[in-house]
Amino acid sequence: MRGPTSLISSFFRAFPIRLTYNSREMSTRSYKDAVDHLNSLQSNAAVLEAVRSSGGRLSEFAIPEMLEYLDRIGYAPKDLNALNVIHITGTKGKGSTSAFAASILRHALPNKKIGAISFISLEFRERIRINGAPISEELFSKYFFEIWDRLVANDTRKEPSTTLMPGYFRFVTLLAFHAFLSLKVDATVLEVGVGGTYDSTNVVPTPVVTGVTALGIDHVAVLGNTLEEIAWQKGGIFKEGVPAITVPQPEQGMRVLEQRAKELKASDFTVISEPDLSGIELGLAGKHQQQNASLAIALSRSFLKSQATFSGETALPTAFITALKATKWPGRCQTVVDPRRDGITWYLDGAHTVESLECCIEWFASLMVGLRPGRPKPVRVLVFNCTSGRSGPSFLGSMYLKLSAQLKLNQSPESSESFFDQVIFCTNVTYADGHFKGDLTTLAIPEDDLAKLKTQHQLATTWSTLVPSFPASQIHVLPSVEHAVNEIGKIRSSEPIQVLVAGSLHLVGGMIEVSGLSDVAL
Repeated sequence: MRGPTSLISSFFRAFPIRLTYNSREMSTRSYKDAVDHLNSLQSNAAVLEAVRSSGGRLSEFAIPEMLEYLDRIGYAPKDLNALNVIHITGTKGKGSTSAFAASILRHALPNKKIGAISFISLEFRERIRINGAPISEELFSKYFFEIWDRLVANDTRKEPSTTLMPGYFRFVTLLAFHAFLSLKVDATVLEVGVGGTYDSTNVVPTPVVTGVTALGIDHVAVLGNTLEEIAWQKGGIFKEGVPAITVPQPEQGMRVLEQRAKELKASDFTVISEPDLSGIELGLAGKHQQQNASLAIALSRSFLKSQATFSGETALPTAFITALKATKWPGRCQTVVDPRRDGITWYLDGAHTVESLECCIEWFASLMVGLRPGRPKPVRVLVFNCTSGRSGPSFLGSMYLKLSAQLKLNQSPESSESFFDQVIFCTNVTYADGHFKGDLTTLAIPEDDLAKLKTQHQLATTWSTLVPSFPASQIHVLPSVEHAVNEIGKIRSSEPIQVLVAGSLHLVGGMIEVSGLSDVAL
């Protein structure tokens, strides 16, 4: 049996960090240059396979390596406490909860600088936000190259597994920390990337408050995790003397979270009781957002109490209500009327787990969204993709079952078999010439899969199996997002055209780019 050092060495042989873009050789330091550098650090299929085959054993080295990178750019862990962090993890809803919490802090503290870090976004800069706006291209480039140059200059390494440059998500974490400390933010909503215990964000010694959204197993089942193991990972963000708050969880998951809170000496462990938000039109659509908003409220109350800026009243403050209504998060249950193409409305949701896709269908196949009672049936198009490591058949099967249930629930005369008029399965490649928009580049697609459209053909076969009566001529397998947009452009109808785009945030981001929706969607 190989030891840890051998395992890590094999891992990095499978995934060499490519330093194609050496900053010392460059004459400019533009945003595009920074994007190119960052893309050179992205994980690819070999990395994902190495993590799977290791059974997660690589994770135990993650925090020591992250601390080493932090030291090499000139920071000690205690410096991160100045960021005043709300740390949020979970398998469902952590992005939405973070968006709600950041909005609440901005409205409750209008004269303060609120930072937010997210690892699931439509473009790079959206991952690092100040007062709700993505960091500017100029600041992104400035702080990016400051980090890059420090890592190149300080190349002495303590851990045998540490590479010269961190991987993609670690670099983004370091960049966000550096930017927020440089800009002196007053509070930071910090969303975990993956897991919790070994996540790159889990180096903040003393956050102000920690939160866990709903637990589910579909997002991490690829490593064979049980719900207890998932809860153990998520509970790893709890810290000594820091409040820990969670939503109601399955019994086995809740039990582990409680144990973790005691083990890590959290000051208290609270399970929220959801306030009645039925009278508030949340800025993020979908019934499932009620729970996410409720957790954001609890986290924000705890944060503001710690800062002596909240009196602890039980009624929901006006600033909170305004914030919940104003919350935005592009590409999540988002409706966008096409400003250039008459009659087309885009329904955008980067949902990419079974449970989130079911929520997506629950939202789309509801009254006042995708259903038009008493009016002629619109032309509906589904544009879908998922990465090869995910279970496309499971995703589509769950979506189809949910669609049937929703139509019945809403007493719709429509049939699930004919609900969609066309389905398009395309890759996440942005343009027809095979290129990606720089902010959307992904190297996580195996080249052979991409060249032969294996995933897309599998999805098409699955759809035909699910809906045998669906016309084969209306099922499209296409090599790029631009091809998909062109196919939609061929539709001629006197009725409105509804296009549901789901399964991948990269797909949604590409659709916004190619369709020219940036001004109205972002």
